Amino acid sequence: MKGFCPLASGSKGNAIFVGTEQTKVVIDAGISARQLEKRLAEINVDLSDIDAIVVTHEHTDHINGLATLGCKMGFPVFANSDTARAIYEILGDAPKFKIFSTGEKFEFGDLEFDPFSIQHDAADPVGFIIRMGMTKIGVCADLGFASSLVTSKLQNCDYLYLEANHQVSMVHSSTRPAVYKQRVLGRLGHLSNDQCAELLKEIMHPKLKHLYLAHLSSECNTPEVAKMVISSMLEELDAHVEVSIAHQDTVSYALKL
Repeated sequence: MKGFCPLASGSKGNAIFVGTEQTKVVIDAGISARQLEKRLAEINVDLSDIDAIVVTHEHTDHINGLATLGCKMGFPVFANSDTARAIYEILGDAPKFKIFSTGEKFEFGDLEFDPFSIQHDAADPVGFIIRMGMTKIGVCADLGFASSLVTSKLQNCDYLYLEANHQVSMVHSSTRPAVYKQRVLGRLGHLSNDQCAELLKEIMHPKLKHLYLAHLSSECNTPEVAKMVISSMLEELDAHVEVSIAHQDTVSYALKL
């Protein structure tokens, strides 16, 4: 498959497929190698076809599969130096790291990655701008607020994978402990539906074709609520963008590019 497809999105594990005919990668490996192989097969991609894994940050829902995929099976792992160090401390082993520098573009095959800083409680978390020829894809989740840098980087994307983690009222009314609520709602936590909508207002443009709402909380959000908030904003702007949910337990809509 040539395209883009979220394979898992949420607190139980994250993984995204990005591929051309020449180069195929997985962004984050927060699900097991077995699950990753299964979900790739659903979009007609063999695990053996994957050339590398690219990591946004070291939280376990983004690296759970690396002990097998990276350390045992030998897939190269792209990460910045602070994230690589944190992964080693967590796993007690080191995959074949390929180190990139946050803020500096790098190429892998015919894919170009532009890693940029985001605000989250990790060592050096990043989002990515990915270019496939003339196509620009923005991947940005696990951040407490959208900085001016984030807003700038996500301008003029053709496709967006963007966090809509929670509805604030549902966080307050949930049974989660206070420390969880403070973290999620804080500036190093996660974007709410309303924050996602506000960011979209800043970066909306006529050529945006598809938006994935990502990393939805299972307790403090629902696909229906997230879509309602975002669709309402899009209607206000008279913007016509396809919106889909990046699911936790199933493969999401696959974009063939």
